[in-house]
Amino acid sequence: MPILDVDGLPTYFESTGDGPALVLLHGGIVASDSWGPWPELLAAGGYTVLTPDRRGHGGTPDVPGPITYGAMADDTIAFLRAAVGGPAHLVGWSDGAVVAALVSMRAPELVARQVLIGQYYSPDGIARPEFLATLEAMRADPPDFLRSTHPSPDGPDHFPVVVGKLLDMFAREPDIDLRRFAGVTAPTLVLQGDRDEVTVAHGKAVADTLPAGRFAILPGTHSLPLEAPELVAALVLGFLAGTLDHGLWETGPQE
Repeated sequence: MPILDVDGLPTYFESTGDGPALVLLHGGIVASDSWGPWPELLAAGGYTVLTPDRRGHGGTPDVPGPITYGAMADDTIAFLRAAVGGPAHLVGWSDGAVVAALVSMRAPELVARQVLIGQYYSPDGIARPEFLATLEAMRADPPDFLRSTHPSPDGPDHFPVVVGKLLDMFAREPDIDLRRFAGVTAPTLVLQGDRDEVTVAHGKAVADTLPAGRFAILPGTHSLPLEAPELVAALVLGFLAGTLDHGLWETGPQE
């Protein structure tokens, strides 16, 4: 089982491919295995694809106390330093996009390019107010389909505890002042489905604030990366390679 000690946190991760480092950051409650075919699709594009499980998710143990986006971003920064030792591309989906954004704000030297998929960064970006209520309904009985195939070091009975911590986090986070994105130096693609959990106006506002921001909308929901994996991965690979910087989407401020 691939485990890396990251500042005392035994972090489960997997690696595939050969080339520049590309780190996939999974969504909330689920773990890195939720990316489905993505590691192989991106590795075929010439990258070493790393897929870590964050604290309390999948094969990485929980930590006493609450879970916050800031703590997970700090864990990810430490993972990048330990596993990569330099800049990497980040692709974050849902909660993983918040974590990636915070990493690019706190440790810009570790982020080459990044893709942020299907996520709001402040409450005004939520497309459907009932979204959080739907998540809250999981507290009493978390669906088994959300459980990772990576065995939890905390045991199966701890899963509802982690779900409760994450639901507590969702009730108050993320709440990032979008003006902070003006300090992000990494070229960034903000990508979402046209029926996602984030409003189009919010996604565009993030992209427009980024100094090197791009904005793309594809037909799909919050599950866009799994609804059209080949199409979305091809778009991501084109962006990471810099071949589509001035092509298919509305742009924020130019590089």
